Amino acid sequence: MPIEQVTIRTRDGVCPSHVVTPASGGPWPAVFFYMDAGGIRPAMLDMAQQLADAGYIVLLPDLFYRYGPYGPFVPKDVFAGDFRAVLGPLMATTSLLKAAEDAVAILAYLDTRDDIEGLRIGVVGFCMGGGMALATAGTHPERFAAAASFHGGNLATDAPTSPHLFAAKLKAEVYIGAAENDGSYPPAMAERLEGALTEAGVRFTTRTYPAAHGWMMPDFPVFDPTAAEQGWSAMLELFGRTLHRSV
Repeated sequence: MPIEQVTIRTRDGVCPSHVVTPASGGPWPAVFFYMDAGGIRPAMLDMAQQLADAGYIVLLPDLFYRYGPYGPFVPKDVFAGDFRAVLGPLMATTSLLKAAEDAVAILAYLDTRDDIEGLRIGVVGFCMGGGMALATAGTHPERFAAAASFHGGNLATDAPTSPHLFAAKLKAEVYIGAAENDGSYPPAMAERLEGALTEAGVRFTTRTYPAAHGWMMPDFPVFDPTAAEQGWSAMLELFGRTLHRSV
């Protein structure tokens, strides 16, 4: 199916988004797909397509819409230089709370479609998007049945908006895929997040993959095909178990 390009009006402006649907059949469960800090680019669309091919309507919002036009970036080129100087200004235009607020408009858009199965949906985020997935599911608990984070960083910090603080509101089942030796998600932070999820009674699974931060992204220098395949299997198992029975 062709990828639909839609514009969703949020409180802060217009968010360009891509909607990818399976080739046939339907209705299908819906999934938010939160990008990493590299922004919208061919690899993101390929990953959204891969998820759609598994039987989901995938909505990929451009979280950097407040910044204006950019890229697309080629990660290996960005990482070869000062990537913080390149990506930092774009990342500064969004946040966990802004993503959760944008979800109000995105959910309203999805509610206008007649090809979505059930009311409750899923969300997955990568790197920067990992914390956003948890924050969004915690902000809108009645709408999210599943939330997955892959190599998400800063998931349990002292910040007043730290993702782990949303645990008490979560009704979604959670999957956390972590990388080995990830400075943005060290063991002490993982312990803090898991403690918050346990205390809140959230059903969750965690796994530390023998791969580097960013291993799921096919256009990253650290892409690990074996670990990525395992990550995809875990994601699809989560969504298959939680979304198809949601109402």
